[in-house]
Amino acid sequence: MYLNSVIFVRKALVQFLMRIGIYPGSFDPLTNGHLDIIERAKRLCDRLIIAVARNSSKKPLFSIEERMDMLRACCDTGDNTIEVATFDGLLVDFCKNSDVSFIVRGLRAIVDFDYEYAIALLNRQLAPDIDTIFLMTKGEYSFISSNIVREVASYGGDVSSFVPQFVQQRLQEKLSS
Repeated sequence: MYLNSVIFVRKALVQFLMRIGIYPGSFDPLTNGHLDIIERAKRLCDRLIIAVARNSSKKPLFSIEERMDMLRACCDTGDNTIEVATFDGLLVDFCKNSDVSFIVRGLRAIVDFDYEYAIALLNRQLAPDIDTIFLMTKGEYSFISSNIVREVASYGGDVSSFVPQFVQQRLQEKLSS
């Protein structure tokens, strides 16, 4: 009984004192559009969790570990304001267990909004205390998606303006093997 009370008080204090945001996605691969959203999202919270989804319905090019490594390489601030994690199952369950205050979702175009709005409403129904914040990506990234990057790279196209340099190298290595 005492331990449950301590855990409850701790969670309440963390939630009260610290704004924790989460930016979930597959990040397969990480794009400059993702990095744009990450940079702006981290200004909105004390700690940002970048959560790589384990989605069994997708066939990823990169493993979970590879995607997490790419994110850590780009987002390591050295001050514990960004954490890279992975989750399986419902995002809101992961959010509740991680004391998340809000979910960050990036929007590129109106097509994204319809899908993301429906997901935000569902998440709100499942977890009324967790809000969703939408951030529009910069115009120059509005057409970039991980799918497009994988497609262009698979045909040997130049993706250097769509992804960080080391991600481009990882793509070339992965696709040439």
